[in-house]
Amino acid sequence: MATGNLSEDAVAYLQEHKVEALFESLLHDLLIGLPDKPLDHLLGLLRKLPTPKIVIAGPPAGGKGTQCQKIVERFGVVHISTGDILRDHTQRGTEFGKKASEYMSKGMLVPDDLIISLVKDRLSQDDVFQRGWLLDGFPRTRSQAISLQTAGIIPNALIVLDVSDSVVVNRIAGRRTDPATGAVYHTTANPPPAGLHVIQRADDTEEAITVRLRLFHANLHEVLACYRSISVHINGEQDKDVVAAEVIEQLEHRIVLV
Repeated sequence: MATGNLSEDAVAYLQEHKVEALFESLLHDLLIGLPDKPLDHLLGLLRKLPTPKIVIAGPPAGGKGTQCQKIVERFGVVHISTGDILRDHTQRGTEFGKKASEYMSKGMLVPDDLIISLVKDRLSQDDVFQRGWLLDGFPRTRSQAISLQTAGIIPNALIVLDVSDSVVVNRIAGRRTDPATGAVYHTTANPPPAGLHVIQRADDTEEAITVRLRLFHANLHEVLACYRSISVHINGEQDKDVVAAEVIEQLEHRIVLV
């Protein structure tokens, strides 16, 4: 927003009340949704209590879990992951859960349309409406991102944790699990006690990780194309507290809170 002709007081007012972020958020929502009546749509948005709407993305072992905790602590948003949603519906035996179980029991991926329905259902609940949301690692693909946009689910920001493939491989390939207790160790960062029998999971081998990373990068490229104007890249190889500070700073700049 150009401020060259404004007084210092006016500029200070704009910064204090995050007016630029507000207009950027409204414009982004408008251009994504393309409503038939743009003015009515904008007025409806302005009448709502603004809440954070955040997506976080990153490779496996990229630190998303740690940063999600920090974001929840700072903004009070509801942390949402598709894995948690699937487990919840499956355990409760809902219709969604029964349908998802049919696919998972056969070793098949749950179709996007069912995943989107589950996410929409969760985002419609009162706690999310009041506190806002943090989608953890979702959408993962372009088709999922477009489905969310079509449903009017528009994030304020997409945080991308950048971690090199070599670091990811080291983090995951070094994992070892105690089959008796499920405790997880790392060959260098957190070695298991001497004499303890530990195993490496099949999907933690370097070969398996490489395949997962190749798919992750291909999908992320397409997701970023849908959210380029709100995407923020953070160096995820830094100390976790440094990463958290940068994530919070970027979100505070982009999210309009009252």
